[in-house]
Amino acid sequence: MNITKIDKWPIENTGRPLLVAGPCSAESEEQLLEIAKGLKEIGVEIFRAGVWKPRTRPNSFEGMGEKALVWLQKVKEQFGMKLAVEVANAKHVEMALNAGVDMLWIGARTTVNPFAVQEISDALESRDIPVFVKNPINPDLELWIGAIERLQKAGITKIAAIHRGFSSYRKIRYRNEPQWQIPIELKRRIPDLPLIVDPSHISGDVAFIQEIIQKAMDLNYDGMIVESHNNPAVALSDAKQQVTPDALGTIMSELILRSREHNSENLNDNLSELRDMIDDFDEQLLDLLENRMQIAKTIGQYKKENNITVLQNKRWDQILQKNINRGKTKGLSEHFISTVFKAIHQESINNQENIMND
Repeated sequence: MNITKIDKWPIENTGRPLLVAGPCSAESEEQLLEIAKGLKEIGVEIFRAGVWKPRTRPNSFEGMGEKALVWLQKVKEQFGMKLAVEVANAKHVEMALNAGVDMLWIGARTTVNPFAVQEISDALESRDIPVFVKNPINPDLELWIGAIERLQKAGITKIAAIHRGFSSYRKIRYRNEPQWQIPIELKRRIPDLPLIVDPSHISGDVAFIQEIIQKAMDLNYDGMIVESHNNPAVALSDAKQQVTPDALGTIMSELILRSREHNSENLNDNLSELRDMIDDFDEQLLDLLENRMQIAKTIGQYKKENNITVLQNKRWDQILQKNINRGKTKGLSEHFISTVFKAIHQESINNQENIMND
């Protein structure tokens, strides 16, 4: 199924990114009203709160459930804010809609399961309510797109994607690995799809939220969904990644918003010249890679004739470490060099295996 256009909701040409905020979990009526008051004062119009919380292990706080929807109705009545909650099954959909919830989001643990997404899509059929779709916990772009397609097939036109990062076995700076190239590819394939960043789940720590939001805005994201708590230290879930409404207001006031388009003739000429140079370098890179692969194939033929294994661990480690060190002297990060050379090495292995098994 090809997606050609998705309505950009509720993102309008206001010059400001969409901001959705509220606590990770609805804990009490008093808590929600206090947070909503603070968020309303900084201009937040869409209030988010977790009602049902899918947790990794049992006996953890899993949300207050249906009664929290009554508290959310009070938020809507007192502050006129639109409401957004996470749903994981058809029952959640029905309860949320009956409570007057304005927008839904599908969490990362649900997006990864096509059966669950289909159940939600079926429950939403003929109800064109706005739906956010978080990326699956694993870096699988097709699963993410598949969830969007299921919703669109059910008649949902107001869809946006939420980038919340991906689980990683590696020790990294953030709670979840951003892997920015994946949402960039999503946007390339579905250009009209609004893209929202979830800095709370990417960061896992309030110290990194501002830098993640700024990077998302620099990458032309349409908005953000942020966890905000009136007293994060006592929050029942995800305490470290929740900012106070005041702190969020400061972050938003310091946010640098850049123009999405430019009309300067001089700027266009300069960019065009620089992009032509990039194209030339890309062509040279492809020629170099072609030459390198030809040599790798020759080595593969030699290994076949002398009955030598394809993978030579010592040699590969030398290549990788040598180029990481060289890259650092040229201002290139270890992560970048490692990623590039691992890809090149894997392609060399693939070519040599084809020769060995021909």
